[in-house]
Order: sequence, then structure tokens, then C-alpha cells
Amino acid sequence: MSEQLAQLVRKNVRELIPYQSARRLGGNGDVWLNANEYPTAIPFSLTQQTLNRYPECQPVEVITRYAQYAGLTPEQVLVSRGADEAIELLIRAYCEPGQDTVLYCPPTYGMYSVSAETYGVATRTQRLTTQWQLDLPAIEQQLDSVKIVYLCSPNNPTGNLLNAEDIRRILTLTRGKALVVVDEAYIEFCPEASVVSWMNEFPHLVVLRTLSKAFALAGLRCGFTLAQPEVIQTLLKVIAPYPLSTPVADIASQALSEQGLRLMRERVAELNTIRDTFIPRFNALACVEHAFPSQTNYFLIRCYDSPTVFKNLWEQGIILRDQNKNPLLGGCLRISIGTEKEMECLYQALAQFGPKGERQ
Repeated sequence: MSEQLAQLVRKNVRELIPYQSARRLGGNGDVWLNANEYPTAIPFSLTQQTLNRYPECQPVEVITRYAQYAGLTPEQVLVSRGADEAIELLIRAYCEPGQDTVLYCPPTYGMYSVSAETYGVATRTQRLTTQWQLDLPAIEQQLDSVKIVYLCSPNNPTGNLLNAEDIRRILTLTRGKALVVVDEAYIEFCPEASVVSWMNEFPHLVVLRTLSKAFALAGLRCGFTLAQPEVIQTLLKVIAPYPLSTPVADIASQALSEQGLRLMRERVAELNTIRDTFIPRFNALACVEHAFPSQTNYFLIRCYDSPTVFKNLWEQGIILRDQNKNPLLGGCLRISIGTEKEMECLYQALAQFGPKGERQ
């Protein structure tokens, strides 16, 4: 970029480090286990042919079906271009640049910080404990000027649930002062842990959901915000006029039908079984210091020489997600749950490494 053009860019954007998605990181592989996607394509057929018309801003059938699925009213649901758009909408609608602050607890999903920085909103962090839980005393000391607290449970990339009572404590501390946004992108893998039922008790609770994971529709880009009607109405002021294209709304509606929900739950049961079968097997490998339990469609392994292992797997066309740069995750690689064949392929590849990353 020329110096003249560079000077036109907002200062905070010039200095911004963009989120490194799995696709941006690239790679050439046969076994893709780096993006927490469902490993095989799910067939859908388009039924709406009115592509000459603009779509509804909030497609009624999609909203109604998701509300029924979540146990809410349609007035408590907003649909957007993935949960990523919802993260941004909340910041745009509720945070004053240069005045308010967003708080999040790394290691966690990277878009909370990127979205805040993009809009010139300050961020504050409080690391999770060594057990990957909320450090409540430290968080309590940092809540002044905080307008939004982002909590991810199950957490990405650690795969564990945050303690429910800790989330409840944060909600109590922030009542009347801030929104608490609980990102439940992976909740279908442990639905009993959802906090959606707390909304009446805590009106400032907002829950994010997505069709990208358990619904096997990462390529669709369809997410949901669940909140009190007042919050939804505020977000509708700042959302794009047509956030969902007609084909997206069409497929989303099908995925949320009774049959779609049944198939989703079957996929979740399948992935959970594969996960729970392979974690103990990975734990027994020479190069693996520890394979961590998970409540999601991915899990972490800590390797004795993770850079060497990661590089060798990459060269074999087995693409994982390196977590070494994240706090508390030194030596960790994240593994998305693939098919049984893909997981066996990864297992056999890891079995070739000794405790120093050398080939055995």
C-alpha cells in the first residue's frame, strides 16, 4: 500500500492484527481438522426461487423455528450472517468508542477483540485460571467502564464448559451496568449446559448461537442472537437491511425443521462418540503429554514437541490448528473431530512420533 493510501486508513485499523481464520492460514491437505467443521457435506435442495426479490430482513420462518427450538418467543431472536456479525452488532449498538470497554477472558475466541478494535472500542482481558475457568476476583476488579463481557462456554479453543455458578456471579456483578454475552456456538454438543433459561432472571444476558457447528452449515454463515426483545430491537437498528440471502434463509429453515433437528442430534451423537473414543487413545501416544477432555466437536492435545509434530503433519496433508501462541496453551494443538477414517489417519500419523517429536 502506498504511503498516501495508508494515511487514509483509520489508525486503529492500520494497527489491527486480523483474525487468522483456518482458511486464511491455508495449507494443502487431505485431512482438514483445523476449523471445527462437520467433516462431510449435508445435502439440501433450494425451494425458494424468488431471487429477483430482496429477502426479508428477519425471515419469519427461520426466526419462528429457531425460537421454538431455543424455547423462546420470536421477539427474543435475531438472525445474522453468522454469530460473528452478532458480536459486531452488539459492540456497534452498545459501546461508545473511546469511552466503553469490552472484557473477555483468553484463551478464547479471537473475534471478540478484533471486532472491538475495529470499531475503536477498548478491550480488557483477564486470563482464565490454569484450570481454564473464570478468575472471578480478578474480573470483579476490572468491571469499571466495561459495557460488554464476552464469555464462551463451551470455550473455544479449550473445549471445556465455564462453571455455571461463575457465569451467574458475573451476571450478578454486571446487573444494570453491562451486557453479558455467552457464546454458545458449541452448545448442541452439551445442550444441558445452556444458560438461555436464565434470561428472565438476568435481562442483560445475551446468548449467541450458530448453524456452523452441529448443524453442519459453516458455509451458510447463519447465526442467532437470543436476548430480551429490547436488545433485539436495538440490534435491528444497526443490522444490514438484508442480512440473510434468500438461499441462506431457505436452507436454514430446512435445517430447523423437525427432521433437520433430528438429523442434527444424530450427527452430534456420532461426533461425541468418535471424540470420546479417540481422546483416551491419543492420551496413550508417546508424543502426547496430555489429551484434554472436551464438551465440543474438537479437543486439545499437548505434545512434547508440538512445532515439530504440527509441521510434520502439515507436510503429510493433515491440517490441525496450532495453539502455541495462546496464553496457557503452550505445546497445544487443536483437533476438530473428523470422520472415523480421518481420526484413525491422524492417530496413525501421531503414532510415528516419539516424545521429542522425532519419527520412530
